[in-house]
Amino acid sequence: MDCDESGTVKLVSKEGDDFPVEIEVARMSELVKGMLEEDVDDEDVTEIPLPNVKAAVLRKVIEFCQHHRSEPMTEIEKPLKSAQMAEVVQKWYADFVNVEQVLLFELILAANYMDIKPLLDLTCATVASMIKGKTPEEIRKTFNIANDFSPEEEAQVREENKWCEEP
Repeated sequence: MDCDESGTVKLVSKEGDDFPVEIEVARMSELVKGMLEEDVDDEDVTEIPLPNVKAAVLRKVIEFCQHHRSEPMTEIEKPLKSAQMAEVVQKWYADFVNVEQVLLFELILAANYMDIKPLLDLTCATVASMIKGKTPEEIRKTFNIANDFSPEEEAQVREENKWCEEP
């Protein structure tokens, strides 16, 4: 396949759904880019299977990549300057990650698997913003994490790590 940034490639989800995508957009994924480059000899390569990515998640990944091409995301400052994503990135990107936690974590997994750094940065920063400024109890509640420490163990951990909580 000739990888001259023109034409389309089909990304195939876990369920077998085809998503025709412009090659330039698909190449935001280092995984896809590598597969396209490996198959430069084969003129018929038009499908890239993504067995780890569900159709609904792949649709969102493609939406991100298409938007990123026309309006690149601003660099995310570390540490985060705010727990509000709208103060960290442009509005479109903040709205994009304003999704259910399950989808957010699936986007993180897809961005990691497909090797799309801007999407991985955005989704991980979103999780970090959900943690920023919260107590351990609030974090457990946000992410539905059971506290499996006994009161004695928790007191010991707090004592060993109290330097973390000092302003």
